[in-house]
Amino acid sequence: MTNQPIGDGGLIAQGIDTTQPSVARVYDYFLGGKDNYESDRELYRQIMKIAPEAPEWARVNRSWLGRMIGWLAGQAGVERFLDAGSGLPTAQNTHQIAQAHNPAASVVYIDRDPSVAAHGRALLLDNDRTHFAAADLTRPDDVLTDPAVKAMLADGRPVGLVMALMLHYLEDLDEAQAILRQYVDALPPGSYLAISHACNPRDGGAIDQMATELMEKVKPAFPTLTFRTVEEIGSLFGGLELLDPGVVRLAEWHPPGAAAAPEDDVLADARDIIYGGVARKA
Repeated sequence: MTNQPIGDGGLIAQGIDTTQPSVARVYDYFLGGKDNYESDRELYRQIMKIAPEAPEWARVNRSWLGRMIGWLAGQAGVERFLDAGSGLPTAQNTHQIAQAHNPAASVVYIDRDPSVAAHGRALLLDNDRTHFAAADLTRPDDVLTDPAVKAMLADGRPVGLVMALMLHYLEDLDEAQAILRQYVDALPPGSYLAISHACNPRDGGAIDQMATELMEKVKPAFPTLTFRTVEEIGSLFGGLELLDPGVVRLAEWHPPGAAAAPEDDVLADARDIIYGGVARKA
């Protein structure tokens, strides 16, 4: 089946169900993209009733991604990146950031969403150092045997593994930890793991209440969505060496050795609900 343009936005490719919202397409709408459908926009409207700062979460995440990838590709000298659960292409993607710092950098995007596969492959046709693997990140055996991923890991050079705003869709913490261990075990020494994740402090405060209400509201569409405490997010890094400043609000994360990142001009709740960090494999 060939891709067909439609008036509602985006492409319809084989395997795409436009009647059900997609994580990637809702995120695309948060960022002002056009590759989404009415089912995605309806869920967006529901989320906005509970958390009007939600689009800012996406912006905070993109800002962190830029700082983190820029540091890895520049100062840390990483030339290879795996972006797992990459989502739909948007402005300043991982390969654009990395290749701006090092034109030799190569990137493999990994996502199982048919919408992402359709748009991602089309976007990357003209970039021979960027590839797409249509695979489910929760199945490491499938991902790690994909030809593009195998080629990236083959020569033992360090890799930057990015898991941005994806692991909170794994409900079971033990499962998430086990999946990450399998990936980390496959990474060469000197590699890095970067994670951003929705946080619920579970302290009875305003953020706790908002996160709990939001999870309940989107449960019909995303039944496994699970916000975690800072400690639980930290446990996803396993025994890796966490770089300073550790697991923090994304607006507070800055490259090692750099001054603290300036506060983004966003609502406080947006800063407080998305956390992340970067760790190195010895």
